[in-house]
Amino acid sequence: MEGKMNNYAKIALSSLMALSLVACSGGKYKAGTYTGVAAGRNGDVKVEVTVSANKIESVKVVEQQETESIAAEALTTVPEAIVKNQSANVDTVSGATITSKAIIEAAKNALEQAGAKDDGSAKKHENVKVTYKEGTYTGTGTGYNGPINLTVTFTKDGISEIDYSDNKETNHIGTPAFDYLVADAKEANGAGIDVISGATFTSIGFKNALIDAAKQAEASDLDGFKKNTVEHKAGEAIEKTTDVVVVGAGGAGMATAVQSAQNGNSVVVLEVNAEIGGNTVASGGQFQSAQSYLVWDPADPDATTGVYKGVTYNKVHNATGNIKVLKEILNWNEKEFDSKYFDNTPFVAGDIETLSHAGVHAEYLSTLKELKSEIQAYLNWAQPQLDAGKAEGEITLFSTPNLHIFQTYYGGLRPNAEKTSWIYGSYDLVKQFVDGGQDLKGWLENQGAIFDNSIQPIIVGALWNRENDFKGSDLDGDGTPDPDGKNVKGKTVWNTYFATTKKTLLETAANHADNEIMLRTKVTELITDKDGKVVGVKGVQYDGTPVTIHAKKGVVLATGGYAADIKRVMETNDYWADGDITTHTRTTNRSSLVGSGIDMGVAVGAETTGMGFAQMMPISWVDNGNLAFGGGHYAIYINPTTGKRFVNETGERDVLSLAEFENGVSFNGTNGTIMDIANSNQLVPGPYPYGTPKDEDLTLWESDVKDRQYTRTVDQLGELFKQLGFECTQEEVINTIKEYDMALMTGTENTLNPTKTGWTTLIGTAEKDENGKYIVDTYKLEGVKLKIRLLAPSTHHTMGGLAVDTQRHVLDKDGNIIKGLYAAGEVTGGIHGGNRLGGNAIVEIFVSGRTAADTIVADNK
Repeated sequence: MEGKMNNYAKIALSSLMALSLVACSGGKYKAGTYTGVAAGRNGDVKVEVTVSANKIESVKVVEQQETESIAAEALTTVPEAIVKNQSANVDTVSGATITSKAIIEAAKNALEQAGAKDDGSAKKHENVKVTYKEGTYTGTGTGYNGPINLTVTFTKDGISEIDYSDNKETNHIGTPAFDYLVADAKEANGAGIDVISGATFTSIGFKNALIDAAKQAEASDLDGFKKNTVEHKAGEAIEKTTDVVVVGAGGAGMATAVQSAQNGNSVVVLEVNAEIGGNTVASGGQFQSAQSYLVWDPADPDATTGVYKGVTYNKVHNATGNIKVLKEILNWNEKEFDSKYFDNTPFVAGDIETLSHAGVHAEYLSTLKELKSEIQAYLNWAQPQLDAGKAEGEITLFSTPNLHIFQTYYGGLRPNAEKTSWIYGSYDLVKQFVDGGQDLKGWLENQGAIFDNSIQPIIVGALWNRENDFKGSDLDGDGTPDPDGKNVKGKTVWNTYFATTKKTLLETAANHADNEIMLRTKVTELITDKDGKVVGVKGVQYDGTPVTIHAKKGVVLATGGYAADIKRVMETNDYWADGDITTHTRTTNRSSLVGSGIDMGVAVGAETTGMGFAQMMPISWVDNGNLAFGGGHYAIYINPTTGKRFVNETGERDVLSLAEFENGVSFNGTNGTIMDIANSNQLVPGPYPYGTPKDEDLTLWESDVKDRQYTRTVDQLGELFKQLGFECTQEEVINTIKEYDMALMTGTENTLNPTKTGWTTLIGTAEKDENGKYIVDTYKLEGVKLKIRLLAPSTHHTMGGLAVDTQRHVLDKDGNIIKGLYAAGEVTGGIHGGNRLGGNAIVEIFVSGRTAADTIVADNK
């Protein structure tokens, strides 16, 4: 309290000083120091402006949370420009427009307090002539995934060629921006060009690389070069009528569009980014759905193989610890869920043994009873084998849709931060996407999608081995996944699928000649008729061209969530502790995921649900928030201060993130930073879309990346910890690894603190006997290469969104259908409760998109 009073006293004293100075002034300004505030990209930007009677003496940015790599130049040059020009009407800095505008607006606010009047004459940059030393130069900038190297050929007075082939940007996310940027840069003869929506980091890296090349070419006016731009002029207004309008071209949107076209409806898809794919194209590309041919079959319990589309596959096996989970479910209390149970018993997210005592919500009771019957039949078969000494990892996996439904339920059953209310997924919506997922693979395969049909892997926070590993799509008919251009590494797994959906929509589906995908088009509002029915959309293209699309049958919102709007996540948060999420928190999402569809729905009366719950991705790179991929079944998570494990690494995503915030450290300003340690022979699930990784993939995995990942033997750990500034010792981490591995080898993982479930391998190495059990005497850690990754939570998925029914109608505050309006994917709420299981989003967006398309047919009969 004392600190707060001191702050208040300082503010009051500052105000009195300003008033005293004002009383003595008689010129252009009321002399003094004034503070203005405006919204930046990541939060408020506070600017302090000092003026004398007739002069702006200084401008200082005193508080801000902007991303340093983007905003650094603006934070320095914009205040200097205001002082130099004696006006806040100055140019923004290319690549940092939002930050620049925030500084300018905050300065204007401060100057208005000083008595200045804005004459509205904002300074407009006029392109200047720039000449160069003719030749070809290579400039470098930092993109989203690494360096962007531009080979730029300059003539005496312009840019003739720009080769951007040397880059690591993600196909269909960053790479679509290049052609637009090249064209604009040539026309502008400069780097003051607009960033491309959805590819902000790529655009900024490109522009910085271009400036670097211009420096080498001895540009005659480098400041002018940085500002030279292209003014895109609006074209003639576009107006069109179609059966179905889809807003957003990610997984949900394209599923809606393709199913609508297959149903015989004409479709127009509007996408704000420069390419289709949305956030789905940035995902790991796996979806959850149990495949009966790969798991235990009660009709043929001893079967070791199963058949899918005429091909025989080996059954998959349990991860060790699965049976413990099944037994906890088998003992679940069947009474009505009673939150008062936790009045005297602490709730710990992920502790299902404790949660099971509180009961079950009535709508899930029948599923629980059916599941218990399934589990009991399985244990009657499996337990004798375990008692006879067979390793759990050698026994066929149990997996059913009922298990998927129930784990989605309890994995999302969460209280709010104050423990005053609970949230969980709607049974009908959960059952709908789980059941719909059973034929999703076949639907995708009919379009050319290719899966690894021999496995059911697990990803972080999924709780079970039931992922379907997508490998790409076959457009050329040779039966193998098509390559996706030069860059086939990383998050490109869905790219060929989106190429397939585009082809289906624009070439092969019903009414294909009337179907259209409009890129770089931002929808701004829904059109309603006099009765409140949604009958179309209005929007604007990147160049200002107005767009109006009328819908004869329905409008589907598929715009995704709002995880890229950190400020909104913080404002709506009702789950994470104060201070966990800050303006420094990063996101795995594309920059366009800011909740625009939710806002448009609300504007026509839609209800929202679950808005207080945002999911953090616990395995995000500490340096940029990007999804690092992987899973906790083969790794351990280490506290950088104590050198000890702190969580069951196979738990739900919120469980892992909560533990990281509590046990991690602040690393370069990022909260919750921890070490993910695994045997370097263990490839990370996710980054390799085409099956077995190639040599270059292995090199990427094994290489060091500063402040991101390192490969070391145990005797080299101490030096690494010192380099990173971590307090843990080499000895502490070695002891943790050995204790962990020994418990796994001897079947005593329950004695670990915390325990471990669902694990698949050791950190060190050891041989196995004929029953699949480890031979302890063969254990080895010394000399084994370890992979150490620095990870931290970043925003990943927002569970809240528009309220919908199972037909995907959008509902108003009274639960009534808003006619003509549908929604699919992450823009909707009520499905995942307070925490989403890994792999559930992909299956849900496709199922909900197809459902919305089918509902439109039913509603228009």
